[in-house]
Amino acid sequence: MTTPKKVEVTKPVDDVEARAMFAGDAAGPVSLGQYWQQYTNKLRAGDVGSLPAILGLVVLLIVFTIAAPGTFLSTFNLANLLTQAGSICVLAMGIGFVLLLGHIDLSAGVIGGVGAGVMAEMLLKGLPWYLTILIALLVGVVMGVFTGVLVSAVGIPSFVVTLATFLAYQGVLLWIIGTGGTVPINNEVIVAVSNGNMPVTLGWIVVIASIAAYAGINLVVYQRRRSANLVTPPLQVIVLRIVVIAVLLLGATFLLSQNRSKGTIPLEGIPWIAPIVGVLLVFWTFIQNRTAFGRHVYAVGGNAEAARRAGIRVGQITIACFVISSAMAVISGIIAASRLNSVTPDAGAGNTLLYAVAAAVIGGTSLFGGKGKARDAIIGGLVIAVIDNGLGLLGLQAYIKYIVTGLVLLLAASVDAISRRRRASAGR
Repeated sequence: MTTPKKVEVTKPVDDVEARAMFAGDAAGPVSLGQYWQQYTNKLRAGDVGSLPAILGLVVLLIVFTIAAPGTFLSTFNLANLLTQAGSICVLAMGIGFVLLLGHIDLSAGVIGGVGAGVMAEMLLKGLPWYLTILIALLVGVVMGVFTGVLVSAVGIPSFVVTLATFLAYQGVLLWIIGTGGTVPINNEVIVAVSNGNMPVTLGWIVVIASIAAYAGINLVVYQRRRSANLVTPPLQVIVLRIVVIAVLLLGATFLLSQNRSKGTIPLEGIPWIAPIVGVLLVFWTFIQNRTAFGRHVYAVGGNAEAARRAGIRVGQITIACFVISSAMAVISGIIAASRLNSVTPDAGAGNTLLYAVAAAVIGGTSLFGGKGKARDAIIGGLVIAVIDNGLGLLGLQAYIKYIVTGLVLLLAASVDAISRRRRASAGR
């Protein structure tokens, strides 16, 4: 009996320019008309990606701007929006890796609470802030390995495993911080994560450097693909992407650089949470799109058995994704604790996980596995934050927020199911 030859499995094609290569198009840059035709064909086939979430976000921004013109787009509320969305986006990015496999992690929110509790207790013992974060991340990694092994090696469904650990880790958190209430966080660095702002000058430098790096990478990739006579989108499309990103970032930086305090102490600059989320987004986008591990994750999510026959270690990929989810959950828990300046016995419980899963799905990550990107978590997290923030500014009661958020999630899940059916009928 011969051993199956190990082959490399690439990430499923979900972008226009790569899809064109399999459609028999001529090599080299495509024209603007060809690019648009390919994109519309992609939408008709059900591969809508993050487009519904982006359109929904734009509609929400317009609606709340009209409904609350004096407060919604104020500089103070813009900074508040970023802070509200921060922990949700980070948690959703981590859970996204598990969703890509077709699994679910119900314990991620509570894992974040346990990590934050460990950090807070270590701070009280006098350890440096960076060491407490490393210890908390190590705790998250151990919990992720435990979950991944039970799912991949033992074969227990992820829903059952993470439901059990969700309940168990609530007890662990209560044991860590005791029954006395909350553990305060007084470390200036940790508190500044969600409550501090970058110096205005540094903010401008970081944003301009980020735009320059984004433009440079895109133009270099375009030139290399063109030199190699590979299919690439038109230069006009690439320039348009750069311009849109630049306008959004520069506009937000200008607004956030204004003094948004009504007192004598100035309050200005980009909140630190924004570059933190940005760095995580770039890192995980690179992992998903430019590494063998990322391609293997998509392959396992698309068809686990086919990936196994191709030589991919499905069990190791599963464990790694649960580790990523748990580590990102700890980072999210630290961000949430920073915002509250404390850790409570119910940290990470309640709606934390539900909002994170909703953010990933609303942004475009499929619950069926194999489809999604790190940016989906950012887009979906902003949608969740805008709904919560906008309805709050209108003075509506809490139950309306839950109803609206639930309906938006149901709509996103419906779009995902319909798109999946259309892709299957189109043979994609």
